Amino acid sequence: MLLTIDIGNTNITMGVYDGDRLLFVTRIATDRAHTKAEYAVKFKQILALYGVDAGTLTGAAVSSVVPEITERICDAVELLAGCRAMVLGPGIKTGMNILIDNPAQLGADLLAGCVGAAALYPLPCLVIDLGTASKISVVDTDGAFRGCTIAPGVGISLDALSARTSQLPNISLKTPSHAIGTNTVDSMQAGTVLGAAAMIDGLCAVLEAELGQPVRTTVATGGLAGDLVKSCKREIIYNADLVLHGLKVLYEKNRKK
Repeated sequence: MLLTIDIGNTNITMGVYDGDRLLFVTRIATDRAHTKAEYAVKFKQILALYGVDAGTLTGAAVSSVVPEITERICDAVELLAGCRAMVLGPGIKTGMNILIDNPAQLGADLLAGCVGAAALYPLPCLVIDLGTASKISVVDTDGAFRGCTIAPGVGISLDALSARTSQLPNISLKTPSHAIGTNTVDSMQAGTVLGAAAMIDGLCAVLEAELGQPVRTTVATGGLAGDLVKSCKREIIYNADLVLHGLKVLYEKNRKK
């Protein structure tokens, strides 16, 4: 069985594959203070919660945008399962041509999501990742990564709005029933959620025009994507496990026979 881990700035997403079947997916908060032993204990508890014996793990694949804890996570996996994790980065065969100024700067989560999308959907494709940051990547007809846009995430925008204004409260992210808010909370939710949806629709249209051909698939992933894309006018497929699927594809591509 394969353990897949995506280390993000806010959450760590982990899932276990038994062949092509994803047994479970769960998230824990990213804690930069945790030691490898503390992460190993957390992972063992999660595996036990879903009825998976750590001894049955035969491999692991990790993507990370938090380099200061990547090694600790890999050490935790080795403590737990006795195998060294494959970390998405230099030296890993991706099968994807990365057509940006400095390919080494491409975030591992973006690459894994695009690899997953290219394996699952018709191309060209737009890959939307809504987490701490809001990112839209372009994968062309040949399966090459052409570039992306990066904007502040919905949660960051909402936090900044509450923190920098005296009379606006902290609120939860919820899709409002109307764009014309008749109270403070509804107005903030309308501006944040519907504003983000309009931005996604607008950026997707601009990226498609710049690509110069119709996009066949638009797919979204990330912790905030499930509800937010429902407010978009563009037809968007929601795939919560896209990055983990990309890690699985990459692991199989790089596994020693």
